[in-house]
Amino acid sequence: MIIKELAKEERPRERLMRFGSESLSNAELMAIIIGTGTKSLSAVDLGHRILAEGGGGLRTLAYMSVSELMGIEGLGEAKACRIVAGLELAKRISSLRNTDRIEISSPETAAAVFMEKMRYLKKEFFNVLLLDSKGNILKEENISVGDLRSSIVHPRESFAQAVKCGAAAVVFVHNHPSGDPTPSEEDLEVTKRLKDAGEILGIDVLDHIIIGDGIYVSLSDKGYI
Repeated sequence: MIIKELAKEERPRERLMRFGSESLSNAELMAIIIGTGTKSLSAVDLGHRILAEGGGGLRTLAYMSVSELMGIEGLGEAKACRIVAGLELAKRISSLRNTDRIEISSPETAAAVFMEKMRYLKKEFFNVLLLDSKGNILKEENISVGDLRSSIVHPRESFAQAVKCGAAAVVFVHNHPSGDPTPSEEDLEVTKRLKDAGEILGIDVLDHIIIGDGIYVSLSDKGYI
């Protein structure tokens, strides 16, 4: 059954306007984003397929690329781009909510800023939180993407924005795609180099947090900073 064959009050768009977005299922919300289905599937049915073939529902879908989405039968470039754009807006809204007026007073508060954004990433992202003298967030910056190696995470790039913004302190954060946040020898080596560089620049390195799947490790708590 195509959406036009549904009673008007049962169509996703009409239900959203009448009852609010909270009343819609994930597949119905997806149907509104993609707009149309295929010759054999309604937009809602295609929404179910997208969520199922994403391999993990919304969690996996959130980090799929346009090309990966286009591998799902029924999705062309236009629909895939709409999905990626919508999910990116959701991530940015989440980021604003997490960082607005938050004082970083503990590893827990710093980890909370990044947990939902980084726990499902398929590559290692190395980020930094720039803080003022009171621990308020000035800016969040990505330093590198890829394996965490000394050649990639260089103090020059790691502190460039901190110097530019006049940050008093920084917290470095990166994720382990495996979901296990146990620090590697490379993690510890990079942390030491960044801590030493921060002392030279007069910028406090408060912590280096490793994000796993719902868990994290603070290298400050572990005594490495």
